[in-house]
Parts: sequence; C-alpha cells; structure tokens
Amino acid sequence: MGTKLFLFDFDGVIADSLSFYEEFVKTCLEQTGTPFIKTREEYLDLFDDNFYAALRKKGVDTEAFTSIAVNVAPQMDYSSIVPFGDLLPVVRELAKNNTLLVISSNTSPPIKAFFSRYEYDGIFDDILGADFMLSKRKKIRHAVEKWQAHNDLTYYVGDTAGDIREGKAAGIRTVAATWGWHPRERLEKADPDYIVDFPDDLLTI
Repeated sequence: MGTKLFLFDFDGVIADSLSFYEEFVKTCLEQTGTPFIKTREEYLDLFDDNFYAALRKKGVDTEAFTSIAVNVAPQMDYSSIVPFGDLLPVVRELAKNNTLLVISSNTSPPIKAFFSRYEYDGIFDDILGADFMLSKRKKIRHAVEKWQAHNDLTYYVGDTAGDIREGKAAGIRTVAATWGWHPRERLEKADPDYIVDFPDDLLTI
C-alpha cells in the first residue's frame, strides 16, 4: 500500500468554529448589502455544495465578500475557536507515514495562527485556503497532481455535505466527520465513502 494523501477541511473537522463563523459571515454579508441569513439552518444550507457558489446563487458578489472579510477578520475574537480535543494525536500519528494538507473555504492566515496556538505546527505540509482558490474540487485536483498521489489513496475529510460532494467530483475518497457542522443524516445523503464518528476512526482507513 502506497503513502496516502489526507486532505482535511479546517472548520468543523479540526476547529470547533461554527458559532464564530456564523457571526463572521453574517457580518460580512451585512456589509455587502445582502444580509439574507436569519437562522443557523440558513447558514448551514450554504455548505450543501461549494460555499462561494452558494453565495453567488444568493446574489452575493464573492469578490466584494472576500475583500470585506479581510477587513472584518482583524475585528473578530479568534480566541473562541478551539480544536476538537481528540484530533491532535490522531493527525500526528497519520503524519508519520502519510502526507497531510488542509483544504478550506477559510483563508490561510487564521488557520496558520490557530496551528501555532494549539501545537499543530509541522503536521500539515500545506494549507490551500480561499486565498489560493475558491473551488475545493480544483484545490483537491491541484493537491493530487502536486503530490503525485493516487486517487484511491487520497482522502478528503470533511464535515459538510458540500465537502463530500466536492471530494467526489474531484474523483477521490471522501470521509464524512460527524463531529462537525452537518449531522450524520445530512452527510449520508451526500454518499461519502466513509463516515467517522470519532477522530480515532481515521486511523482505520
């Protein structure tokens, strides 16, 4: 069996950040003049497919949104974002014999700051965030080609139906983590290759 390529979503898989980013996105949408989110369910609906594609369907100018997000970010209290406690030893173990990357709709600076704060430095070989490109499917294909990985040995670990659908569209294995933003029932509808309820389950893939 060759070396595996594990691609991890950040928010909802590594970081417990739902409340923080719900508020963050609402603030950015208000400043773009398109404050359409009234409930958490409406927020989570944005992650049934690609987040930025979902914004565009709602009439949001994603270039304006990302520009505003850069200005809003320094005003937010990132200390409320904490790691899922059982994941760190798991990714450390996986990193011993495999390649690990982050592929996220978030931007890379807050992810890097989080990794430094919570002892994740040195585990992931790269972070492909929204500042790299917006499509997770394209980021996955980029990672597979750059690291010369086999599709059957590449796994995208996500916590939303959108993560799973983008991973499947990219032609790689998909792993749904039930401790994140979308519940198991919603993840099952996206037909992932694996469903994991606990971080330790990743060691058996």
